[in-house]
Amino acid sequence: MKKKRIIVTGCCGFIGFSLSKKLLMNKNIEVIGIDTINDYYDVNLKKQRLKLLKNNKNFLFRKIDIGNFNLLKKVFVNGKINIVYNFAAQAGVQYSIKNPKKYMISNCVGFFNILELSRLNGIRNIFYASSSSVYGDSKKFPVKENFELKPKNFYGFSKKANEEMADIYSRYYDMKIIGLRFFTVFGPWGRPDLVISKLIESFYSKKVFYLNNFGKHTRDFTYIDDVINIILNLSKNVKLVKKNDIFNICGSKPVSLLYLVKLFEQKVGKAKIKKRVFQKGDILKSYGSNEKLKRVLNETKFTNFDEGFLRTFNWYKKYNKIKNN
Repeated sequence: MKKKRIIVTGCCGFIGFSLSKKLLMNKNIEVIGIDTINDYYDVNLKKQRLKLLKNNKNFLFRKIDIGNFNLLKKVFVNGKINIVYNFAAQAGVQYSIKNPKKYMISNCVGFFNILELSRLNGIRNIFYASSSSVYGDSKKFPVKENFELKPKNFYGFSKKANEEMADIYSRYYDMKIIGLRFFTVFGPWGRPDLVISKLIESFYSKKVFYLNNFGKHTRDFTYIDDVINIILNLSKNVKLVKKNDIFNICGSKPVSLLYLVKLFEQKVGKAKIKKRVFQKGDILKSYGSNEKLKRVLNETKFTNFDEGFLRTFNWYKKYNKIKNN
């Protein structure tokens, strides 16, 4: 059987790595992973992820910035690629306020390069990472895919721009381009700059954990295994979606950060918590509707938050031992 060739950009990032790992369980799939391995967060964590992927003979890595058209072109030309998953992006809300240019190059120019090279090389199926940040501070919940988008930071703007670019490419060039609005993804191998990882790390390092907005934020936490299963199920059922389609990827069960701290102290121990005021650019509440997703996939299961948290914590304990040895 001829092997499928799939590009995963951001393969050393949390979602890109998790998807690549799952795809490589199929011996009839070859994954071409693309990443810059930048230092936005712990480079060693990214290298550990990459090391695991490289253990599979069907994985090929290319260290490339997707903002560089000419370098990226070498991967696409004559590659006979079946599908592209674009998860390469500059992440982070607070960082986008201080460094907007990075978001324009990586998230906007980079995504254009992915779309254009896909068009030029006859690739007709693309999945890409959008974000719940495109909604901004909505007043109505749960937010649905057809709501007006009002991003309040440059990160959210860059994702909204991606969605508009995808719409144009799908209409003019007969491409099926599917946007995934991720809502606070967490789990093993997760990003250390997100709240659950920060809380765990602060506990182990005996440092203060800063609880923004006095813990009044709520987040629609979505466990990584659920996210990957959804992406793969959408890929299998791609005929059921429109040429340009967008889905909220969320469990639709928001959790307050005060509850997160309470759960942590019940299951792990007392953390050094310091509450502080609202931080500029933050979103007060994320709570998405997954009705559209469920209509397309019929049955979609989501991991209970408490269970997902414990799995994440248990992974961290093991990883922390490896990291410190």
